[in-house]
Amino acid sequence: MRVSGEWFFADHTQAVCAMLTDAGHQALFVGGCVRNALLGAPVNDIDIATDARPERVMELAADAGLKPVPTGFDHGTITVVAGGLPHEVTTFRRDVETFGRHAVVAFADTAQEDAHRRDFTMNALYATPDGTVIDPLGGLPDLIARRVRFIDDADARIREDYLRILRFFRFHAWYGDPAGGLDADGLAACASNADGLENLSRERVGAELKKLLSAPDPGQSVAAMEASGLLARALPGAAAKALPVLVHLETGWGIAPDPIRRLAALGGQDHADRLRLSKAEARKLDHLRAVIGSPDSPAVLGYRLGVDQALDAVLLRAALLETPPPADARDAIARGAAAEFPVRPRDLMPALSGPALGARLKELEARWIASGFALTRDDLLGDGGGA
Repeated sequence: MRVSGEWFFADHTQAVCAMLTDAGHQALFVGGCVRNALLGAPVNDIDIATDARPERVMELAADAGLKPVPTGFDHGTITVVAGGLPHEVTTFRRDVETFGRHAVVAFADTAQEDAHRRDFTMNALYATPDGTVIDPLGGLPDLIARRVRFIDDADARIREDYLRILRFFRFHAWYGDPAGGLDADGLAACASNADGLENLSRERVGAELKKLLSAPDPGQSVAAMEASGLLARALPGAAAKALPVLVHLETGWGIAPDPIRRLAALGGQDHADRLRLSKAEARKLDHLRAVIGSPDSPAVLGYRLGVDQALDAVLLRAALLETPPPADARDAIARGAAAEFPVRPRDLMPALSGPALGARLKELEARWIASGFALTRDDLLGDGGGA
């Protein structure tokens, strides 16, 4: 099996490899770029592993007319900018001592040593500059079977970085085979190390869970988290029941996954703080939760929230109540979003002002909404409604 793709054959990417191999060093694509290329998935980040030490990578890049940036020099990572794109070049490493997220590392000379410090077998695949795949740990059969499996001892891999608990579920959601389920040994190791989640920063947990909930169908992974007690640890009060229903509705309506919409379906408390959501994300989550139980029709939701958030609200209601959304919901939402209240404050002035003006506008708007947005300005004001 060989790696290929437009990104792989790009002149600037091959130039980064050549700067290393021409000097007698190894240059091996590794990790996500190899995994995704073999799966036919998009490649967003290019990582290259080498036996060259970081100072040597800096020297070779400069000599080749490329731009080296020491983004992680102490850990062996130099970002080499070529063709305007970053290529992360990292020296082979091996762990000497690990504790939580932090590890004492030493540089190594072979891909075999380097592979043992990675998380999952499907991430320990390497490829030479001509596309030949190198598989030191048997990750290729796992990738073909879409089986997310920890390298060597799952407990040891997790104790090196407890975020790997959440990554296990996220990787299954994105790359795993639903028919095969989650790897039993990996799932057991995640459950037995649940206390380690408390050692993680909220920013890292939030970023990982949003990636999980952005997968096309994270239902099986989230259900496994719930069954193993990990969902309650990460998101107290959350429940997985409505998520697969929501995913089914999204698919049927052709609506792209959205992690905040799906987070609202899970329920629970204090997600904005616990996951360090942005202000915009927290506002959206609050709005969705507020309207899920409101009596507003799809048309009114469209008027008040706009098309996108109204669609979210309708889908969430249907998922949580386990009832299909109204057949005309999309048309009703679009009609409501396009509606414009025909009365302006100046229409009621100077007869009314201050709180009285606000109260009258609210009353007239309620009448207009109740009419299905049909009443005109003259209808609303023609009976003395300006006073």
